[in-house]
Amino acid sequence: MDKSEPGQSGLYRDYYRRGPDYRHGDEVDFADIKNTFGFAGLSIGAWVTAQEKVLAANLLFDALADLAFLLNLPPQALGLRGHLNLAFGHGGQRLAQAHYALNSRTLALAKNAGAGALAHEWWHAFDHYMADKLFVEPAAIHDFASSRWLSDDRQRQHPLNQRLNRLFVVALLSSDGQDLNSYVRRSLALDRQFKQSYFSLPTEMMARAFEAWVQSREELKNAYLVSGTKQSELAQAGAYPDSEHLQRIGVALLAYFESLGQALTQTEL
Repeated sequence: MDKSEPGQSGLYRDYYRRGPDYRHGDEVDFADIKNTFGFAGLSIGAWVTAQEKVLAANLLFDALADLAFLLNLPPQALGLRGHLNLAFGHGGQRLAQAHYALNSRTLALAKNAGAGALAHEWWHAFDHYMADKLFVEPAAIHDFASSRWLSDDRQRQHPLNQRLNRLFVVALLSSDGQDLNSYVRRSLALDRQFKQSYFSLPTEMMARAFEAWVQSREELKNAYLVSGTKQSELAQAGAYPDSEHLQRIGVALLAYFESLGQALTQTEL
């Protein structure tokens, strides 16, 4: 078991982690993160102290490495071929742990509350990136692959796209592919309960399904990467896929990402 180093802020309490020691006990900085994971750009908030930079960089490096490990992807793939920017303590949204800014293609982590939401927001970045890759017609800046998929946009014929299409089918449709599944129906019910349109958005359903699968994995655990999909009030309200559904989602998800990882190792990232 590996734990993060405690700092002066409550943000840097001992986040539980069980996984490989990628850093071999060394400390890293945000430049290491940018280079290792292939981010296009990097922004650090002016109010982030030197100590906070070190502590956060170690936590974030391990979390991203854990995500690449679970997805069987080369680490540089997480930067989405140099299309994704990273911000820490800069460019976030009020009251949000983390945020994906689609106009600048930036994954922004809040200085004091960024932990636990990384997997969710990385999926948003991936979903946005794939909006221009999965379909024949060019994507608008606000398009996400999951939304275009639900709108039945015409897809490019490619084996990887077929696997991603299968992931959407498993996550959002019934087993025969003809109706909504219980996860979608529960999401719709949450929107009716809270009188909003949020939980049932395809972008949010896919992000919750993805982070729930990440937290369900027993190979490793990382509370900085993901948390709250099992025991939180939202989880108890049915906002995430159930365990049986998560298993099916995981099969489809790994079928896609493992094939993507194999393809990337044979071409220039």
